Amino acid sequence: QVQLQESGPDLVKPSQTLSLTCTVSGGSITSMHYFWTWIRQSPDKGLVWIGRISYSGITYYNPFFEDRASISRDTSKMQIALQLRSVSPEDTGVYYCARYHRNWGVGIYDNWGQGTQVVVSS
Repeated sequence: QVQLQESGPDLVKPSQTLSLTCTVSGGSITSMHYFWTWIRQSPDKGLVWIGRISYSGITYYNPFFEDRASISRDTSKMQIALQLRSVSPEDTGVYYCARYHRNWGVGIYDNWGQGTQVVVSS
């Protein structure tokens, strides 16, 4: 059973960089056809897709975050990292790590972490 666990600071000051880590257990982040995704949830904007990294290390970003977000991986630690630069209070929310793949042409998020709450405030 694949499990995902997000970790990182719960409070970040405006203009700083938010760094989060997703640790994957029970599976490999290099397994073919899987994509490891960061998603944010906030009361006012709902679920927002930030970006993902593929099993081969290729990254894809939501254009809204493309100039501020970086997603990387450490295959030795089975970790996916998110860095979000120049944060503002609008970046407050619960950040989720999720596994995505396509099954018979249908995209599925089949494993989620519990999420980590981040508040951006001075």
